[in-house]
Amino acid sequence: MKHTFTVQEEYKGLRLDVYLANAIPEVPSRMFIKKVIDAGQVMVNGRVEKTKYKIATGDNIETDFNEETLAPKDISAEKMELDILYEDEDLAVINKPTGLTVHPASGSQSGTLVNGLMYHYQELSDLNGPVRPGIVHRLDKDTSGLILIAKTNVAHARLGRQFEKHTIIKRYVARVEGKVQFDQGVINVPLEKHKKYHDQRQIAPEGKGKEAITLYQVLKRFPKSTLVALYPQTGRTHQLRVHMKHLGHTILGDDKYGRKDTFARLALHAQGIAFTHPVLKTYVEFSCPTPQEFLKEELYHAGT
Repeated sequence: MKHTFTVQEEYKGLRLDVYLANAIPEVPSRMFIKKVIDAGQVMVNGRVEKTKYKIATGDNIETDFNEETLAPKDISAEKMELDILYEDEDLAVINKPTGLTVHPASGSQSGTLVNGLMYHYQELSDLNGPVRPGIVHRLDKDTSGLILIAKTNVAHARLGRQFEKHTIIKRYVARVEGKVQFDQGVINVPLEKHKKYHDQRQIAPEGKGKEAITLYQVLKRFPKSTLVALYPQTGRTHQLRVHMKHLGHTILGDDKYGRKDTFARLALHAQGIAFTHPVLKTYVEFSCPTPQEFLKEELYHAGT
């Protein structure tokens, strides 16, 4: 994976690892970038520099690394209770609990959904490499709900094309701060990587960023919060969380874009998914209940 950058004035003084974590969309974490730098796979003006190197305007930075070579090795199968909503020879639909990371990354090689899948299934697709067997798409660690698992490479590739064409329909439910004014609406605002925090996204200036579209519908109103259904039309990282914040109604319990103390967890749940079965070619829909904690009366006090 090769990248070349010329440092602009606005980024001077940043640490090398911080700059690269923001500049390269594919990197999973800053720890990963540190490994890349420590492995000598980053050159600044033709020289190998350390992680803490402060970049200067005009610096020429070159990277050449293979993500798989730096990924965690020997991912182990771990016995884990899985809430399997559906499975056949080609795929499975899992209801993931909140707090469960989907796949191993730098610093966490165990206790993930992938570890549990490897214990439960003899065959999983490997199109996403050895660290993400069976993983066609992802959910944030703190988001609960339905995730598709591919058992074969054929199923994975065909499902992947459906995701690329945005023909897979996903429905989320969320409990958000405040009273949403309209019963339904469309949020069409592009997103980009956050300039300061590499693991976050932000609203992009007009004409920049990646297209991001979310449909929303009010399900129930509470005195100080609202239960909404969210239908992402694009699949950007943290799209729903950033879009709801932009609308002025941050998702409860969101420690990245709001306040963690407003709810016991991130109040976002992937409730439904619909797609064309990759082998049977039939249209299928799956759904699971809204978490009970989302339906209780007022649970927090804004401003406290």
